[in-house]
Amino acid sequence: MKEKLFTRNFTFLILGQISSLLGNYTLRFALSMYVLELTGSASVFAGLLALSMVPTILLSPFGGILADRENRRNIMVVLDGLSGLAVLLSSLALQMGEDIAVIGVLLVVLSILGAFESPTVQACIPQMLSGENIVKGNAIVNQVSSIASLVTPFLGSMFYTAFGIQPVFMAAVAGFFVTAFLECFIKLEYKKSQAGKIKISTMVREDFSASMRFLRNDQPGILKLLLLAAIVSLFVAGTAVVGFPYLVRTVLGLSARLYGAAESAMGVAAVLGSVCVAVLSGKMRMPHLSWVFIAFGLCLIPCGIAFLLPLSAMARYGILLVMFCACQFGCSLFSTYAISVIQKLTPENMMGKIMSYVFTLSMCAQPIGQIIYGALFDYFSHSVYWVLIPSGVIVCLIGTLSRRFFVRFKEVLSEH
Repeated sequence: MKEKLFTRNFTFLILGQISSLLGNYTLRFALSMYVLELTGSASVFAGLLALSMVPTILLSPFGGILADRENRRNIMVVLDGLSGLAVLLSSLALQMGEDIAVIGVLLVVLSILGAFESPTVQACIPQMLSGENIVKGNAIVNQVSSIASLVTPFLGSMFYTAFGIQPVFMAAVAGFFVTAFLECFIKLEYKKSQAGKIKISTMVREDFSASMRFLRNDQPGILKLLLLAAIVSLFVAGTAVVGFPYLVRTVLGLSARLYGAAESAMGVAAVLGSVCVAVLSGKMRMPHLSWVFIAFGLCLIPCGIAFLLPLSAMARYGILLVMFCACQFGCSLFSTYAISVIQKLTPENMMGKIMSYVFTLSMCAQPIGQIIYGALFDYFSHSVYWVLIPSGVIVCLIGTLSRRFFVRFKEVLSEH
């Protein structure tokens, strides 16, 4: 008998993700516009993004340990409630001045809470679903995230342009609190651990050692996959997260509405990427992922060439839009499929810890990439092709060299 995908638990999880991501993404979009308008600097913008990611990188392994030892439902409820409270307090503090400092602190707090929530949510999916539904479930979670990124630029630009930053803060507060309420209805099997009889330091050391043995000895392919993804994410974070908004808003001097439209278009591309994984879940193979890297690099090269040619701002905007949408499609396809593969190879009692390493290793290069590319785009603000074209060539080379690894990983996966 075919198992049901939208179980009671999975439905409440998805509804909570919709509410949380709508508020969270709208807030982050508005804050990016707010910071760029206040400073006009890619370096400041990149610095804030990088600062906000450091706690996630450092604390995600502890979030994974918590997810494997405590009630995952309760963890999500508490963390979303705290996120709503943090945004509410920040909106009040913003009215007292020191805008950049308040935004920096808020991003760090949300990053700390996200370090514990992200591995918990990912660990819940294989606990709620099984078989091919794990791939489909991850695809749906990715689709929700992508649809949120599609809708929120319009919401963010509309609210921010018409009313300022405060209404966006209130929307985010409501989103987090509604999510916490919906998660109260999730019911997951939970066996109380004996952690209370063990010192915290001993517990952390034992869990860390067990998970590292699993990655080094049992499934070294997972560790290599994560390291490869971390290398490529350096370029993704630099060009897409920092470079794209800087190119559209500062270099081309276009409006927040046009940037919002571009972000929404990339959201559509991300949805299509995750839909593609869900539809082709039985046909996709690991070697296909090397072509995703190559395609990402090939997309950056025309973006650079656009700034070499005597084109109008709107023509360059169109080229950036098409190429970065293609990149977003590939990133969504890669992350959805890769996470599903890792979950299939990981035992349930280690799911939280391994998922935390997925987030940690995939994100560890992003702050470095954001800082490097923030400085590069500031330095080459009048000749950004010197940033985009070499980056594209390097990523193409990484994708070509990774093909042999993906072929070997396919053989390991076929044994399970």
